[in-house]
Amino acid sequence: MAVYTHIPMEEMAALVARFGVGTLCSAKGIAEGVENSNYLVETEQGRFILTVYEKRVDAGDLPFFMGLLDHLAEKGCPVPRTMHLAEGGSIADWNGKKIALIEFLPGVTVDKPTPAQAQATGAALGDLHRAVADFPGHRPNTLGLDGWVDLARQCGPALDDIRPGLAARVAEECAFLQAHWPHHLAKSVVHADLFPDNVLMLDNKVTGLIDFYFACEDVRAWDVAVTHSAWSFNADGTVYDAAVGDALLAGYQGSFGLSAEEAAAFPVLARGSCLRFLLTRAYDWINTPADALVTRKDPIAYLNRLEHYAAL
Repeated sequence: MAVYTHIPMEEMAALVARFGVGTLCSAKGIAEGVENSNYLVETEQGRFILTVYEKRVDAGDLPFFMGLLDHLAEKGCPVPRTMHLAEGGSIADWNGKKIALIEFLPGVTVDKPTPAQAQATGAALGDLHRAVADFPGHRPNTLGLDGWVDLARQCGPALDDIRPGLAARVAEECAFLQAHWPHHLAKSVVHADLFPDNVLMLDNKVTGLIDFYFACEDVRAWDVAVTHSAWSFNADGTVYDAAVGDALLAGYQGSFGLSAEEAAAFPVLARGSCLRFLLTRAYDWINTPADALVTRKDPIAYLNRLEHYAAL
């Protein structure tokens, strides 16, 4: 579930009214997601998503996230517009928590992407990278190379409880990436988490790019690698779908494009993508009780992807 904070209907109505979107008609908690509490809200003026930011999101980062959405929406990217308060800004305070209201976008997420859907997503990511070229916001990537090394240290020998030998394999990969990471490549603001469940689609058209709460500044082509590793494999990472992977890269190439240097570094960037998600999943696996309401994600699914790219 993902409704950690309950808002009484009277207070929900008052909150929604502050955003100037008309009278509240209905509000329903949304079960998907694990980071924040979310409600689908309907008013006289339309449908919106109300988010209560829980402890895993740094409130200091919210102006960056909201500003990025506004910037991308103005550039014509399919992202939800933020609703603004009468007194200014897009973040409200309620009982010590931060609240935002954003536009509801049509579309569904896909479990088994087709090449056409992957190509559309690659093109949308390229459009996003073009649109952020003049975005003035800044946010460092706390889950970049240094963050992976730190996560590996925090997980330590407990990695072997997930799979024997995993700690040594992770240490080996950290050393490889520290020696080979292409720091010289072009950087920009990146989404950093463009999994299929963060892309809304109708048929083969992208209708929404959502969940920008890992967005940051980093090597731009790494964002392509993150998306490629998320879209191009089956759930456990044991089967690579070349048609989907090639289509995603073709879509990006037609929209924005990888330079020759970025293309040459792509296997290393993809290995970094896989290590990032392997380690965040492993950390949660080790530190989340087995009976917790949040479903733990399997780190080995990203070890399998890592080995695919390491063999290139």
